[in-house]
Amino acid sequence: MAYNQESGKGKIALVTGGGTGIGKAISSALLSVDWTVVITGRRKDVLEDAARALASETKGTTKAIAADVSDPASVAALFETVRAEYGRLDLLINNAGINVPNVAMEEVTFEQWNAIIGANLTGAFLCTQQALKLMKAQTPRGGRIINNGSISATTPRPNSAPYTATKHAITGLTKSTALDGRPFDIACGQIDIGNATTEMTSKMAGGVLQANGETASEPTIPAQYIGDAVIYMAGLPLDANVLSLTVMATKMPLVGRG
Repeated sequence: MAYNQESGKGKIALVTGGGTGIGKAISSALLSVDWTVVITGRRKDVLEDAARALASETKGTTKAIAADVSDPASVAALFETVRAEYGRLDLLINNAGINVPNVAMEEVTFEQWNAIIGANLTGAFLCTQQALKLMKAQTPRGGRIINNGSISATTPRPNSAPYTATKHAITGLTKSTALDGRPFDIACGQIDIGNATTEMTSKMAGGVLQANGETASEPTIPAQYIGDAVIYMAGLPLDANVLSLTVMATKMPLVGRG
């Protein structure tokens, strides 16, 4: 029987980086169709504020659990709490991520490189490991993992080597997870986002460096659109998968030569 994508009733989702930006928008969208959503991030105060705000505007149930996705012990404890409280996990959104200052590649410090690899790539890998273990063991078996790849998973911006490297790697992780998970009814897909309105993209209107060396303002789209796309991806039955989906501002300088 096909799963009703209009309702997440009885379904459990975990959203990393769920307290701000795109993660919060995705959480709000899931809650609006009655998912139970666990949001996680490093800052407990930010998570708790987000959980209160989400609870006031949606009908679903929200739980905030602070965790550092780059730390294996913290991730294991996070998933054990989810398992103990809910007994299963139906959806993991690997959304947590950071960027580094817009500087030339040779000026990026080793510490900055390690920090972005840890948050963007290692974190997604560690959470995927734990999700696979839980989804294979639970009854009914299976679930879905959606990775936030970003437009940078295919097309870099100037001075973005660490961020771009992690997002290219997320594509490889997505494909490997889709392959290794399919015998166990675990689907994995990726959403690549172009200029959704968040704190990270607030500078777009004022102008950002382009590949030709010029600075130009770029259009953005509401983060709600990303939540809507995730609702579609998450609502499919597990015998169907959106492997890759791009949601972008129509007029952003990506397609063609800018």
